Amino acid sequence: MPTVLQVVRTVVAPLTRTRLFRMVGPIVLPPVERVLAWATDGRVQLSGLLVHSLVLHSTGARTGEQRDTYLMYTPDGQGRAIVAGTAFAQERHPAWTYNLLAHPDAAITVRGRWMPVRASLIGDDGRDEAWARIETQWPGYRAYERDSGRVVRLFRLQPLADRHHASM
Repeated sequence: MPTVLQVVRTVVAPLTRTRLFRMVGPIVLPPVERVLAWATDGRVQLSGLLVHSLVLHSTGARTGEQRDTYLMYTPDGQGRAIVAGTAFAQERHPAWTYNLLAHPDAAITVRGRWMPVRASLIGDDGRDEAWARIETQWPGYRAYERDSGRVVRLFRLQPLADRHHASM
């Protein structure tokens, strides 16, 4: 029997694939996430009310400066996280994916807990399995890839410290 959260996700997910959401989401959601993070000392994310969410702390590919990005993630069942560079189905890859390609050592904050991670790009052989896992959490999410006209970059984030006790 589906949980309340699964029912809500099934209802809300199609709304996130609308043209209106794709236009407004990238403008409205990041500042809202930053304010909520500030107000809750990083313990609560707006997106975290529906899906697993994290803050990715990466190093800028060109600038070398610290960048923080609020992302949905999917646990892979082995203490790691999968993140998808969907960018609301925009034509370009999001900047954070370039950052991880240039500097795979990064950090994440999950529910206020900071941990170092190493990012690895998921290759062709693991993409279908990763997408299936992601879509179990958020139905239809792979449509962003089709609608963007590009191959969305998928990354696996492996915790570097406290590997046996990390739970995302």
